[in-house]
Amino acid sequence: MGTMQINLLYTLVIALVVYFAGVALVDRIGVLKRFCIPAPVVGGCLVAIVLAVADGFGGTRVSFDMGLKDTLLIAFFTTVGLAADARLLMKGGKKLAIFLAISAVFIVVQNATGLLAAWALDLHPVFGLFGGSITLTGGHGTGAAYAARFGETMNLRGAMELTMAFATGGLVVGALMGGPLGTYLVRRHRLHGPSRVKVEKSKKEAPSAGGVTAQSFLVALLIVLICLAGGRVLAQAMQGSGVILPDFLFALLLGVVVRNIASFSGLFQVDDASIEMLGSVALSLFLVMALMSMKLLDLASMAGPLMIILALQAVVMVAYAAFVTFRVMGSNYDAAVMAAGHVGFGFSSTAAALAVMRSITERSGHSPLAFLIVPLVGAFFIDVVNALIIQGFLVLPTFGFGS
Repeated sequence: MGTMQINLLYTLVIALVVYFAGVALVDRIGVLKRFCIPAPVVGGCLVAIVLAVADGFGGTRVSFDMGLKDTLLIAFFTTVGLAADARLLMKGGKKLAIFLAISAVFIVVQNATGLLAAWALDLHPVFGLFGGSITLTGGHGTGAAYAARFGETMNLRGAMELTMAFATGGLVVGALMGGPLGTYLVRRHRLHGPSRVKVEKSKKEAPSAGGVTAQSFLVALLIVLICLAGGRVLAQAMQGSGVILPDFLFALLLGVVVRNIASFSGLFQVDDASIEMLGSVALSLFLVMALMSMKLLDLASMAGPLMIILALQAVVMVAYAAFVTFRVMGSNYDAAVMAAGHVGFGFSSTAAALAVMRSITERSGHSPLAFLIVPLVGAFFIDVVNALIIQGFLVLPTFGFGS
């Protein structure tokens, strides 16, 4: 068997080519666009399949230099923290707190479901967490962070490939489930939002965002790098403490601190458009690099258990959103849209949640409350809560980390 080594420069070139190939496929294949499957996921998975065929039939393996992958991941989560302005968070009020509590309880349910499934299938309990909130609520980024940590501490073979498979499966299933559930709730309870006329008028009256300049981009990059450096110092200080937290959490929290110091002191500015662009670039490149380096052949033996756990989690997610999220949030139109959004980020990603919600509101009327609360919880709060709850599960005797 031969192995082809690809250095960092060529890895970056290939990653960008793969990304644009994914963009082209999403633009041309209706089902990919309809269900908002991200271009990096499409391109990265396609390359992984091609390389698996080359390995299986030609005996040729390709090894990419992934030296930037972890940095890109942490940079993305840093931009999530830098987008968390406390003044905006306070606008959600009581509804925001309730929705966060509902989402936190579901993380516990999701992990318990994963652990029970792993026990029933006679698998290692960590497999249950990988098929729980680590990848489904957490997505590709959180899954990759924990896969790297467990790969080091528990010497788990194929942990990265496993988490990427769970996260990708969740992305597809979550995008497929959210829209139909929200539509069912709206029709079943005869709900509707404001008329489309009012929505279009409000869009015309809204001020347009400024563009990104070279200076604003470089300032944003400097702030992200400072948070990355500070987060690394904090992560190293926590080593040996017995607490297993992903490295991205420290940079994310520093991002929150920096953003709100800027907001309340006025000493400097954090440009939202530049931060969003940095985050988008970092996440896109990370996903492409992580997915195109997947060793799919190593996952062949786990295909059956993976599908069983995903199917079970899908049933639990839909039931929880319909009977808990919808009812606790008020059983009204906003609650229906938020329930659909909960399926999106609870089983996939915040981006999928927003796409699902938008598809519903385009037909049934706008929901300003849902579009305020769901992104705040799904893009920021849930990452912190998820990390804390996962840590709570890891102290259980079955994992052996609590002693």
